[in-house]
This record gives sequence, structure tokens and C-alpha cells, in this order.
Amino acid sequence: MDEAQKKAQDKEFYSVADKFIDVANNECDEKDPSFVGSAMLFATARFSAFVVASQAQDKDSYEAELERAKEFFNGEFDRMLNQNMEDYKTAFTQQEENRYEHLMKKKD
Repeated sequence: MDEAQKKAQDKEFYSVADKFIDVANNECDEKDPSFVGSAMLFATARFSAFVVASQAQDKDSYEAELERAKEFFNGEFDRMLNQNMEDYKTAFTQQEENRYEHLMKKKD
């Protein structure tokens, strides 16, 4: 994959992720962010299990992939969480009214 393809793939990846974040942000208008976050974690876990199951030919091949899949998903979540937590550190250097603005997707 060349650099242009990588950039296009990254742009698409973040666009899809932003759609889920938009749904979560909208839910936070009426629900506690911790509740919404827990629901997103559940949804991610459920969809991740579906991804693994949908790629398996049968129950035996599914069970054979479980540990490797869990290691992959746990590792990816840990890496992404750490990166996002680092990014959010900058929120504490912003004035209160603009604290998260630079981390949020702008609505068109």
C-alpha cells in the first residue's frame, strides 16, 4: 500500500469512527456519558465477536481463533485508549469553555 492509499484508508477509518462517536455524543444529550460509554464497549465487544465468528468456517475453527482474537482486540483497544488518553491531556491546557473543542469533529 502506497502513501496515498494509506492516507485514503486512514481518512475512511476515522470517518466511520466519527459516525459512531456522533451517535454516542447525541446519546449523551440525555444520558450519562459513563452509561453511553459502557453501551459502546458492549457494542464493540459484541461486534468484534461477530467479526471473528463471521470469518470462521465452523465452530472448531471459531474456537481455535478465540484466544488469538482476544489478544488482538485487547491489544488494539489498549493501544487506542492510551493514544486517546494522551490526546485528551491537552484538554486541560484549554480554557474551560473550549476545553474539548480541538478534539471534537466539527459538524458541517
